[in-house]
Amino acid sequence: MFELVFLGTSASAPSVQRGLPSALLLHREHRFLIDCGEGTQRQVLRSGLGFKRLDRILLTHGHLDHILGLGGLASTFGRWETLEQMEIYGGTWALQRVRELMRVVFGTGEDRVRIGYHAISPGTLMEDDVFRLQVFSVDHRGTEAFGFSFEEKSRRPFIPEKAEALGVPNGPIRKDLVGGLAITLADGRTIHPDEVLGPAIPGARLVFVGDAGRADNLADAVAGADLLAIEATYTEEERDVAMAFGHLTARQGAELARNAGVKALVLHHISRRYNSRSILEEATPIFPGTFVAKDFDLFRVIKQKPIEREDVRQRADLPAAG
Repeated sequence: MFELVFLGTSASAPSVQRGLPSALLLHREHRFLIDCGEGTQRQVLRSGLGFKRLDRILLTHGHLDHILGLGGLASTFGRWETLEQMEIYGGTWALQRVRELMRVVFGTGEDRVRIGYHAISPGTLMEDDVFRLQVFSVDHRGTEAFGFSFEEKSRRPFIPEKAEALGVPNGPIRKDLVGGLAITLADGRTIHPDEVLGPAIPGARLVFVGDAGRADNLADAVAGADLLAIEATYTEEERDVAMAFGHLTARQGAELARNAGVKALVLHHISRRYNSRSILEEATPIFPGTFVAKDFDLFRVIKQKPIEREDVRQRADLPAAG
């Protein structure tokens, strides 16, 4: 299961209803902050999610509306919070701009909080036994921009009936089979995982795209996603303006979702000149499974279940902010 919380959904400048771009991806023990626009740390506090384990930041690109909040966040970590390390992942130009920002915040040193800068490129960024984070390139005004694919690895379910028929006893020995290891029974027989495991079941997949100047080259990267989150800064009435500034219209995002066979679409990075209804009215006839994100929207992605949407501030199971 993935949970995607939008902390800021406005394009370029904040509005009364929307903060600057930032989102938080939650999966098991993992927490990834995606972009960090001005005011993000206050949105984190308002969301009730708190700062714990908020130490891995993924940058879609280096434009100021996506990174300016990092200075304040790092300063807070260094002065008030227990987090001593921040790991920031992004393109080389984005990281250079963040370094310059941190020099303004901390002076010549970054003693209060250690910051790791990690240049990224298309491919697998990190993974464990059940999870994989992949990076792909995005075109946006000649900058080094990226999208992120969060994937649960497929799993093969253990079939107890098959194990019983083969005489496999309960206990850790069954866990070895689930982990892909052959085991030897007391009578000398070798049991292989294929004998007790069912067909692979794909895991959930969530794809996040920030600013993008074109969508036609993203179909392979987002194909089949359970949820695609992508910008919709403009509507078709201002298609020429969108092209000039390297952004997408709501129609382009919807066409990408339809053509790539995604299950659900969330549009974000909305210009202040539009309301959610106008974006939705353009996208829905093309792709009915469209949402327009608001600040503090939480989207829950579970394989083979409808997308769940709620206001993260209403969750009863959140720890106290801190």
